Amino acid sequence: MGGGSVKTGKMPEGEKTRQCKQEEEQQQKEEKQEGLIEFYSSYQELFQFFCSNTTIHGAIRLVCSKKNKMKTAFWSVLFFLTFGLMYWQFGILYREYFSYPVNLNLNLNSDRLTFPAVTLCTLNPYRYSAIRKKLDELDQITHQTLLDLYDYNMSLTRSDWSTLSTRKRSSRSLLHHVQRHPLRRQKRDNAVNMPENSPSVDKNDWKIGFVLCSENNKDCFHQAYSSGVDAVREWYSFHYINILAQMPDAKALDESDFENFIYSCRFNDATCDKANYTHFHHPFYGNCYTFNDNSSSLWTSSMPGISNGLSLVVRTEQNDFIPLLSTVTGARVMVHDQNEPAFMDDGGFNVRPGIETSISMKKEMTVRLGGSYSDCTEDGSDVPVQNLYSSRYTEQVCIRSCFQLNMVERCGCAYYFYPLPIGAEYCDYTKHVAWGYCYYKLLAEFKANVLGCFHKCRKPCKMTQYQLSAGYSRWPSAVSEDWVFYVLSQQNKYNITSKRNGVAKVNIFFEEWNYKTNGESPAFTVVTLLSQFGNQWSLWFGSSVLSVMELAELLLDFIAITLILAVRWFRSRQQLSPSEPPPNSHDNAAFQDEAPAPSAPHRFTVEAVVTMLPSYNSLEPRGPSRDGEVGHE
Repeated sequence: MGGGSVKTGKMPEGEKTRQCKQEEEQQQKEEKQEGLIEFYSSYQELFQFFCSNTTIHGAIRLVCSKKNKMKTAFWSVLFFLTFGLMYWQFGILYREYFSYPVNLNLNLNSDRLTFPAVTLCTLNPYRYSAIRKKLDELDQITHQTLLDLYDYNMSLTRSDWSTLSTRKRSSRSLLHHVQRHPLRRQKRDNAVNMPENSPSVDKNDWKIGFVLCSENNKDCFHQAYSSGVDAVREWYSFHYINILAQMPDAKALDESDFENFIYSCRFNDATCDKANYTHFHHPFYGNCYTFNDNSSSLWTSSMPGISNGLSLVVRTEQNDFIPLLSTVTGARVMVHDQNEPAFMDDGGFNVRPGIETSISMKKEMTVRLGGSYSDCTEDGSDVPVQNLYSSRYTEQVCIRSCFQLNMVERCGCAYYFYPLPIGAEYCDYTKHVAWGYCYYKLLAEFKANVLGCFHKCRKPCKMTQYQLSAGYSRWPSAVSEDWVFYVLSQQNKYNITSKRNGVAKVNIFFEEWNYKTNGESPAFTVVTLLSQFGNQWSLWFGSSVLSVMELAELLLDFIAITLILAVRWFRSRQQLSPSEPPPNSHDNAAFQDEAPAPSAPHRFTVEAVVTMLPSYNSLEPRGPSRDGEVGHE
């Protein structure tokens, strides 16, 4: 009976080995459970855990169908294809967001309207007393030129021309500079400038212009015009600007004659006074008057209509004007915002004599988004062009300032039409001989945008514009013109002999009480972007933000496993390098399973002896003789 109990306690060697391995695995599991951070032992384990536990739809199919390779391949392709399509949509959303689209908001407002500034010019430059003598000399030279070119005598005789030689030395200086830039005619190129079916003509086959040369006369070009009228006016204007530039004080041209130009001025049925207008001189348009430009007391309109606006009766006679410079009659009017210069060439239009012109206005404000949404500027401080005007920033102010600064830099002087920069002087061929040559060359580059002024000058973010529409009627009428002209002659010393061609009437008023505001708002904000991302994610995977966090966790675990494996690989390379001693005394069980290298089979033998003897030989019975003896007893 005792022998039976002994036989029962005996265990086979294989079973003992399995029991030891189970104990080791249990111990390893306990060690793993005690860790704070869990890292997977392989990529397969990582992806299997992710696909089995993620909330992303379709991922579980990669694990459940792993025994069917066809299904696994199908769901793998479908899964990654869906990911690709989703991120393609993400790319479209990103591109749309970073294009910074805007929505246009249209608002109609009803309120008391501030009346805009109105500038009115005589449309003809005046013969100011300070330059009268030089203008008379220029007229005589021009008359002789017209006689030579066209055989046209403007009421001047040869005796009048002979008096030019008796002038003092200053007149010879003017003649010298005029002769340096003579007005000539050239044969027109028939192949380029004439139609093929046009017959050959004589005087009509000319191109008229004047010659401009550099300072050393090495480079000259012919500033030509197809129309002789345009050529004469441009040539006369060129010399006229030189005469104006020779005036040391611009106030010498400030000869305001408000009463002789504006016969009547009323706003909201109240008479205007001197506090309601300012005066300035324009080289081509003569005396100009700006109404309602005083920011301290601006006019306001509470009601629309012709009786609640500005009404003017103006004189349009051309007494003592310059016929070679201006070829039109009437007046020029422009509507603009306060604190903005009146560029009469850009936005003005002419008022006809003997006509009542009624101009209705609609106010329109534009507010643009700055920054990344548009290339507008708030106040022009971020524009690389100095503002030479005393007004606020506008695009036209910037463009003209840009040209003037380039003019001073390239030509050494400033153009008379634009404000004078600090330290510069106006161009005058008595001091700057070749400024005309430089100016016309620079003007061609400016129009071709070689100077880059149109790119540098940006639109303001806030703009106020006035949409104008005009209506015309005869004024005064045939039945009322007698008493109207008689009253004007008694009160304003109006010359009744000129009758209708010497007077005009202008009415400027708001057409309606409402004004339109065009605003911009972002069309694609961050909230919209996140909402679109959520829509796409739900469409393709039916998951939420937490699913995105699961993907982030997967990516971090992937990186962590990659780093761990890289560190292990790097350490194993160091231990197997020839410079290190052979690891024959290493007791790590991890090295037992590695196959020995062909060149060193003895390492495997030594390691087996060292590692196996302490583990398993101590558990074996001492010998069969011992068992036999025990059983025999």
